[in-house]
Amino acid sequence: KLRSFEKTPCDDRQHINKDQAEGVASSKKEIILHNDEAVLRGEKAELMGNRQALEKEAHDMKTQDNRAHQNNLKQLCRICGVSFKTDYYKRTHPVHGPVDDETLWLLRKKEKKATSWPDLIAKVFKIDVRGDVDTIHPTQFCHNCWSIMHRKFSNTLCEVYFPRNSTMEWQPHSPNCDVCHTTTRGVKRKSQPPSVQHGKRVKTIVERARLNRGVKNQAQINKKNVMKEIVSCKNTHLSTKLLAVDYPVDFIKSISCQICDHILADPVETTCRHLFCRTCILKCIKVMGSYCPSCWYPCFPTDLVTPVKSFLNILDSLGIRCPIKECDEEILYGKYGQHISSHKEMKERELYSHINKGGRPRQHLLSLTRRAQKHRLRELKRQVKAFAEKEEGGDIKAVCMTLFLLALRAKNEHRQADELEAIMQGRGSGLHPAVCLAIRVNTFLSCSQYHKMYRTVKAVTGRQIFQPLHALRTAEKALLPGYHPFEWKPPLKNVSTNTEVGIIDGLSGLPLSIDDYPVDTIAKRFRYDAALVCALKDMEEEILEGMKAKNLDDYLNGPFTVVVKESCDGMGDVSEKHGSGPAVPEKAVRFSFTVMNIAIAHGNESKRIFEEVKPNSELCCKPLCLMLADESDHETLTAILSPLIAEREAMKNSELLLEMGGILRTFRFVFRGTGYDEKLVREVEGLEASGSTYICTLCDATRLEASQNLVFHSITRSHAENLERYEIWRSNPYHESVDELRDRVKGVSAKPFIETVPSIDALHCDIGNAAEFYRIFQMEIGELYKNPDASKEERKRWQLTLDKHLRKKMNLKPMMRMTGNFARKLMSKETVEAVCELIKCEERHEPLKELMDLYLKMKPVWRSSCPGKECPELLCQYSYNSQRFAELLSTKFKYRYEGKITNYFHKTLAHVPEIIERDGSIGAWASEGNESGNKLFRRFRKMNARQSKC
Repeated sequence: KLRSFEKTPCDDRQHINKDQAEGVASSKKEIILHNDEAVLRGEKAELMGNRQALEKEAHDMKTQDNRAHQNNLKQLCRICGVSFKTDYYKRTHPVHGPVDDETLWLLRKKEKKATSWPDLIAKVFKIDVRGDVDTIHPTQFCHNCWSIMHRKFSNTLCEVYFPRNSTMEWQPHSPNCDVCHTTTRGVKRKSQPPSVQHGKRVKTIVERARLNRGVKNQAQINKKNVMKEIVSCKNTHLSTKLLAVDYPVDFIKSISCQICDHILADPVETTCRHLFCRTCILKCIKVMGSYCPSCWYPCFPTDLVTPVKSFLNILDSLGIRCPIKECDEEILYGKYGQHISSHKEMKERELYSHINKGGRPRQHLLSLTRRAQKHRLRELKRQVKAFAEKEEGGDIKAVCMTLFLLALRAKNEHRQADELEAIMQGRGSGLHPAVCLAIRVNTFLSCSQYHKMYRTVKAVTGRQIFQPLHALRTAEKALLPGYHPFEWKPPLKNVSTNTEVGIIDGLSGLPLSIDDYPVDTIAKRFRYDAALVCALKDMEEEILEGMKAKNLDDYLNGPFTVVVKESCDGMGDVSEKHGSGPAVPEKAVRFSFTVMNIAIAHGNESKRIFEEVKPNSELCCKPLCLMLADESDHETLTAILSPLIAEREAMKNSELLLEMGGILRTFRFVFRGTGYDEKLVREVEGLEASGSTYICTLCDATRLEASQNLVFHSITRSHAENLERYEIWRSNPYHESVDELRDRVKGVSAKPFIETVPSIDALHCDIGNAAEFYRIFQMEIGELYKNPDASKEERKRWQLTLDKHLRKKMNLKPMMRMTGNFARKLMSKETVEAVCELIKCEERHEPLKELMDLYLKMKPVWRSSCPGKECPELLCQYSYNSQRFAELLSTKFKYRYEGKITNYFHKTLAHVPEIIERDGSIGAWASEGNESGNKLFRRFRKMNARQSKC
């Protein structure tokens, strides 16, 4: 603040002005008194005359006053309260509504979610404008505040000013309203002419500013020295003089702290893009306030961020000289901490090395007796005890072990530190038995191989890292069925109430006599209900999470409806390579189940809380029974699977009571036998073999009917109907001939003993159709449509030609038996292109390509787990594609399909849409998970793949 150098008026002039002012004031007072008396008389007359007119006039005056107040509010900024009448603040922005295009572009660039002015104002100025009232709060804000918001999000400096009084507090309109008073005063000030005295004062200020510019520079230097004294980091941070290379001055300035001028140590960046050492700026902010020491832009500790990684890499790669006098080594700045720590260790050794003043040499601490160790460490022990009692409740052991742990970590001896930490946490240094079990299973080690590894590791290391086999067996009990208690209501018929049932013999409970069929097999299984309980307990977290996701209460106890997919398949050739096992059949059968989905009845609707994402994975396919038997051996199959089926039938009419999440909950089960290939379906449902006249396991069509009507069929067969037809076949109540009786029962020739759902197995459907296309390729190569009476030798030659060409072009090796992988590679457009090279007649190329194209459009519909979501367009086109496919078979490939058709072609063309409409999917209910489990079984039997018997 500067005083004016102009002379003050003389004292006489001041007295004269004072007398004149007193005279004018007295005359004004008299005039005001006379006017007041007149007004009072007038008001009294009006009150006497017309009271309503007075009230109306008062209301009008109040309304006008409010309008004037609102007009004044429109001239003020909502945030800082500045008037818009100045030139700088003329540009305004609305408080409410979406942001402008420039701000929206900036927010998108910075990936911010806010898109409206209220959100931005609340974020930058901490003002909630959503509850504003037009009669109290202004509806616009100034361009200065807009610039501040832009600066906040762009991290760039702008020449903007924000008032010291920060944000405004707005009050309702009153007689002494600050808004109206301020606005009026601002208008008057604007209309006053500029005085000569004011101009002279400004001129004087400018002149003094020029004179004091040198003083200002000196003040900045003093300010920097003050900041250096505040941080006092001379002994901790490195000087730029230690740089090994003579870098340019500007570069050195960019890598040095702007407070202490040392090389940046733990650098941080402010919102105004200045760089400082972390400790330096934190100390400055604490002492001098929340401002950037370089530009005095507001800066808080929470605004500090680490610079970009590329800058840190450059900083760490700088070469510096070691500041220790005896050391002339040049090191990287990033490795300085490690280098200086080696000097500190050497210094500490020198400082604390015991000076032996004669006598025998001083012995190492570990070589002393226990009494001597106590004597030497008595002072340290006293200090540790005092610290433990003061800070850790007297736990001296924890303090000592933590010190030891930190010492090991400092020396980079992390392995010993991890072992010590495990001991401190009560885990021991060895692996958990469950982890050892997982290692053994995933590496396919037998018990003897694992035991050999356990003994070797223990002998070499001297520690028991792996756990013994008995510990693994104990851990395995918690993972296998028979561990969790449960109850059935009502109790299961002909099933024991004991729940502690693990692996049981598949032949247990089978009454044997001399006259019975000899059961030459080995079978192991779980009890069906115990296996289901184990699966549900494994899924406990998913079930509770699913209830939370559906906003259901955790304490709901059901009933839960569990849908279970059953799969059964035979494994050909599971003989051991070294042949040291018992004399049993070289084939096996695996029966498994998969929990597909779980729903809970809530009110009048059913909410699905769990659905298997990968229904064809071996991880969710739980094995139930494994037997070394041939799937074609009907008697052995029924003998071993009958107890399972009895348990399954009993569970249909009962409810499971199982504790889950600390609450006893109720579960019901729905069993769907869909994971069977056609051979096994015919076996368990009592139908004739796949070469039968009755081509389909879903409908009653014969092969001739199916070839004449390729598309239009519906599902008619069921397990109950098959049982009725078997009774007719067995008793022949109408005394018919064999052919008549066979026609009546539609191919049922044995008693059905497993209930299956009429469906298509996607995997075997794919394999069967690929095998048929493989035959079509051979016939097209040999032009069978010209020569239908080709010999076996010619047909064999066609196959060899095709195999050789596919191996050359598609890298497909010939297979004795069609596999899933071979089928997937064979069914492609590239394969058709390769086959067409062998077909001489170009007219035959187009039908074959179209046939493959239609098949590839139909295939995803039955292969996908959820066709409605994964391929909705192909699902809609399926009926058209199947009819066109059937048309091609009956015209262009009539030589092959006149009066006959394959089983899987019939199912593919006739039944897929109906099954998907009923179940929602075909691929999800396939037997692929069981097939994956078969691979694991072969691997455990020391077999890498199925052995071909050619």
